[in-house]
Amino acid sequence: MSLSSSEFTRSTCPYCGVGCGVVIETQRDAQGLAQVVGVKGDEQHPANFGRLCTKGSTLHLTAQPLRQMQVRATQPLIRSSKTSPMQAASWPEALDHVADRFAACIAEHGPDSVAFYISGQLLTEDYYVFNKIAKALIGTNNVDTNSRLCMSSAVAGYKQTLGADAPPLTYADVEQASTLFITGSNTAFAHPVLFRRIEAARAARPDMKLIVVDPRRTDTAAEADLHLAIQPGTDVALYNSMLHLMLWEGWIDRTYIEAHTEGFEALRELVRDYTPQRAAQICGVPVKSIEQATQWFATSAGTVSLYCQGLNQSTAGTANNAALVNLHLASRQIGRRAAGPFSLTGQPNAMGGREVGGLANLLPAHRDLANAEHRQEIADFWGVKPLQAKPGLSAVELFEDIENGKVKMVWIACTNPAQSMPDVTRVQAALAKAELVVLQEAYRHTATYKYADVLLPATTWAEKEGTVTNSERRISRVKAAASAPGSARHDWAIATDFAQRLEQRLANSGLDRRTSPDIHLFNYPDAQSIWEEHRETTRGRDLDITGLSYKILEERGPQLWPFREGQSAGQERLYEDGLFATASGKARFVAAAYKPTAEVVDARYPIALSTGRLRDQWHGMSRTGTVGQLFSHAPEPAIELAASDIAQRRLHEGQLVRVRSRRGDMVLPVRASAAQKPGSGFIAMHWGAEFVAGGGVNALTQPAFCPSSKQPELKHSAVRIEAAELTFRLVCFGWVAPERHLVVRHTLLAYFNAHGFASAVSFGREHDGVLLRVAHHEALPAEALAFVQSQFQVDAENLLRYEDPRKQSVRRLSIEQGVLRFVMLAGDAAPEQWLREFLENATSVTALGRALLMPSINAPQGFVSRGRTICNCFGVSEQQIQAVIVHGSKSAQERLQMVQQALSCGTSCGSCLPELRRLTAN
Repeated sequence: MSLSSSEFTRSTCPYCGVGCGVVIETQRDAQGLAQVVGVKGDEQHPANFGRLCTKGSTLHLTAQPLRQMQVRATQPLIRSSKTSPMQAASWPEALDHVADRFAACIAEHGPDSVAFYISGQLLTEDYYVFNKIAKALIGTNNVDTNSRLCMSSAVAGYKQTLGADAPPLTYADVEQASTLFITGSNTAFAHPVLFRRIEAARAARPDMKLIVVDPRRTDTAAEADLHLAIQPGTDVALYNSMLHLMLWEGWIDRTYIEAHTEGFEALRELVRDYTPQRAAQICGVPVKSIEQATQWFATSAGTVSLYCQGLNQSTAGTANNAALVNLHLASRQIGRRAAGPFSLTGQPNAMGGREVGGLANLLPAHRDLANAEHRQEIADFWGVKPLQAKPGLSAVELFEDIENGKVKMVWIACTNPAQSMPDVTRVQAALAKAELVVLQEAYRHTATYKYADVLLPATTWAEKEGTVTNSERRISRVKAAASAPGSARHDWAIATDFAQRLEQRLANSGLDRRTSPDIHLFNYPDAQSIWEEHRETTRGRDLDITGLSYKILEERGPQLWPFREGQSAGQERLYEDGLFATASGKARFVAAAYKPTAEVVDARYPIALSTGRLRDQWHGMSRTGTVGQLFSHAPEPAIELAASDIAQRRLHEGQLVRVRSRRGDMVLPVRASAAQKPGSGFIAMHWGAEFVAGGGVNALTQPAFCPSSKQPELKHSAVRIEAAELTFRLVCFGWVAPERHLVVRHTLLAYFNAHGFASAVSFGREHDGVLLRVAHHEALPAEALAFVQSQFQVDAENLLRYEDPRKQSVRRLSIEQGVLRFVMLAGDAAPEQWLREFLENATSVTALGRALLMPSINAPQGFVSRGRTICNCFGVSEQQIQAVIVHGSKSAQERLQMVQQALSCGTSCGSCLPELRRLTAN
């Protein structure tokens, strides 16, 4: 295909909340459609200065046309009944259908019979329109977001203590801190580019202290000067103990407390009982570690705490956040350079969604739904009748009310609740029961698509126009670089088109909430007009951006808020004047007592299961999961346990086990991990029904939530582990044509979904491969094996076969031009590892010939396994690194430099640096 010369567009990365700037390279095809052909970090963007992680640096691969055509939603689809197939529709047909259904439901059952569940991956403009549809047009507060699953405890914690949902620092403060206190965050995996900045700062200032609080010994914890491996859910006990020590040692600032805070006396009384000895017993860490952490925190020239889901995803999530902020207020580690509590945002625009009020208890510009004055301000601004005072349904409550029939219809946009919600089997049942599920989505292969009655195709990264706000309150302009596929439309445009239709129908039914028929609530010609309306709602508020414009963002780059009218720049640091966003102007101490997790381990469920991120994947993997290269560091779903727990249960590495909680179960291979303490387990949050049979990891997790933030406790569930009695095992792997590889992967998993265990993942760098595993209580029939072979399009003429039905043994190998193209193994799978490496490395097997079929064949002499891939950028394996290290016995730093010079690993995105340092340390 002939493409034009390259064009370059500045935009942002669609993954985590660091908010990295990217430069997108596009070329136009013969039809004039712009295609993404490259991406690099934007050296002018103040969040990343050109750095990108493994995910960001492979964005262009996710946008390749051959991948996109297999997974993208490109036209509206409607299902006439729950059992009918989807049928193509025009945009007017689809939106009229949905508007008719919503209007009829509202008329019959009231405004709270419908709901919207949206996403921190939407742009600010998209968010604003959805919020306005629900609260202004329909009159319901049932609009919540997947940010409820990641950031609502941080929001509630900031508001309870400081008065506003506003991180007071910037990334520059993180770099300048004397002590970093990272708690409940594997920053190295979840916010890797920020961690690169931390690494650089520590290299420049070796006296910078790093304290990490995490039950697991993560890559972040391994870098720490002090690691407190507390028991899950004991954060409040630790922080209260640290405050107890600060009081005992005189490390608090009494003058600051008296002048700028309130509520300290109640907290002081509470923490009298939290001695280091008591906390050590509760948390499972040494007293000396608590004492050392407290001294560094309180006496440092500047302490910055960084925290994320480990604090937030808890039934004590708000208390965790507030207790941590208490430490900053008491020691005056706030309101000055390089000091303060810094909540790290999990999604690219969860911050922007909160700014526009996109949660069931919020209103635009950090207004509170519970505040009558705030409700009136926004109703007057929008020109609608009084807003409903009753809070809407939070995420968990929403799906519960869909299940019990109170909510009849739900509109889901840019998120995948059938994969990401806790107790997901119940959520899936609720979606199946709903009268109407509207799914506005860029991808048609997500778990939620199965339950959709209407699919509305949306644009995604590189195609969208608008703004996002990152973790440090910095607003970036998102600009479209690529053409949208098919008839996909921008999220705000879809929502606006629907709103205009619904507005007319509600008016005709006597349900018009406008104060005048001359008011048009959704007269938005473009994204900029929405943003300008949003901007006006912020006037006089803590996040006032009346001095900003699209023009400033485009000409001067990303800007911090607040950025008030008449100012030339945004405010870098908050609360330096000691005035907080509370009614009194004083910060509030919160006396939060320690409470155990909602579910405690016991004899029946003795393992504390946590979930979290992998280094090279993101969320439900609808984007990252399309690129085989991104599977290389963590190739397949697994549960990680301490080696002692595996031995105690008489299991072995790679054995299939059944993980069972009080809500559901799933079968996975078990892996030994040095990161795990005995009695704990870990499954990556990404492994849903798109990659492993059954409901995925969230079939295990619990919906119990924090009473203040209503954020569920995804970080802790009690489970038991037992061997999975599945005697027949099948593994297949091979190359698939790039235009088919994702379809083949999805087809194979769907075919074996009802079996005891099945997983299907991608692999490969230069080519697209699929790896399938199946386990069952009996041998698979011949037609099942034939189906698998047909999906890989194996040529029978080039196929070597060996089968022994008595031993349930199968071996089939396809060889083309002397190298393996496809392998199927059942029964004896001993040669799997070296056969896979031979296939991936295109190693010749000509000399082996039919000996490949011998049951006892071993790897050829001289074969050494590559081991795990450590560096994704250059495909460098653990074995390659070890081979270089063997040849020198210098210092750890010199060994690291030697490896980098020889193999280039760690010299591009740097995501592998923590692991490289561990490998070269000894």
